Amino acid sequence: MAYFLFGILLSFYCVLMLWYRWAWQATEPLLSTPLTPTTRISVVVAARNEALHIERCVASILAQDYPAHLVEIIVVDDCSTDSTLALLQAIPAANLHSIAMAPLLQAGQASYKKEALATGIARSTGTLIVATDADCWMGTQWLSTIANYYQQHQPQMIVAPVAFASDGSLLQRFQALDFMTMQGITRATVQRGIGIMANGANLAFTRKAYDAVGGYAGTTHIISGDDYLLQLKIKQQYPQGIHYLHHAAAIVHTLPQLSWAAFLQQRIRWASKMGKYPDPLTTLILGIIYLFNFSFLFAAIALLWLPKYFGCWLSFLLLKTLVELLFLAPVARFFGRSGSLFIFPLLQPLHIIYIIIAGFLSQISTFEWKNRNIKQN
Repeated sequence: MAYFLFGILLSFYCVLMLWYRWAWQATEPLLSTPLTPTTRISVVVAARNEALHIERCVASILAQDYPAHLVEIIVVDDCSTDSTLALLQAIPAANLHSIAMAPLLQAGQASYKKEALATGIARSTGTLIVATDADCWMGTQWLSTIANYYQQHQPQMIVAPVAFASDGSLLQRFQALDFMTMQGITRATVQRGIGIMANGANLAFTRKAYDAVGGYAGTTHIISGDDYLLQLKIKQQYPQGIHYLHHAAAIVHTLPQLSWAAFLQQRIRWASKMGKYPDPLTTLILGIIYLFNFSFLFAAIALLWLPKYFGCWLSFLLLKTLVELLFLAPVARFFGRSGSLFIFPLLQPLHIIYIIIAGFLSQISTFEWKNRNIKQN
């Protein structure tokens, strides 16, 4: 009976992966010949203790081929305890504005990043807000690609691709592949308007939509989710207004975590917002995926008493791996990571275990974020 239920979960998962592949490969509105730039853009960055990265981030934004007079860069220093703010203030750029959030922070504030972004957006003058993170960098056509897409299709929000860097170590390869999977699912869900997924390292939205939904109001009791929760609010107000920009020039690059403990903390934080805001479809799908992965661990333990089912369990694992590779193959080509897929099957046990642990701890424990210990609500 247990293996029958296991088979049902596997069937659902296989169909879901094949649907993701189909949705990823679906035709998307093309970018025609670039239009004359007319959109004023405000790039807003929340930064905390990013002295090692902030100069590269700002330099890559300043190096954009989009007209400088149409770009303002607003970096909000979120109470850094290192030299982040001093480094920002030393950058000689007329369109770069730094804001120290410490004097503005309200007593009892918990959602620091949302507050930092809201502070920057309140000072912005752009028609289009483009959010990224302080440890990110991007190619020179990033803003022009986003602006051209916006001018041609007029969406209220643009979800764009993000890629993890990798030094080739097991830890960073694992993170890059895992994150690439999330990015593939993000495009598939946004492309088909099914569920909500986004990443704040590369997210654009109109000031009009932001104001219409009240910005981050109503979500600040949830520590993370500046991207996902704002996306959900905009989707509720503009059901057809969210697009995915599937273009290599729009990719933003970011850094992986440097230790397994930090990686787990990040994933706990990402998972912590799920189920705490009305998005039943995404919550249901993620719940089934969690149950499916948990069933693999449960079945593996059961093999100690029922070794005759090892062949069945192994065939299920191979099928899971196969459908995931079918989905990941075109995603990896887009991100230039096809060569990394050879290691993917070997990482299956690690992937299953981390999903179970991170999903469980995200609902019951504290996590560390930017040197702050955050307690779940």
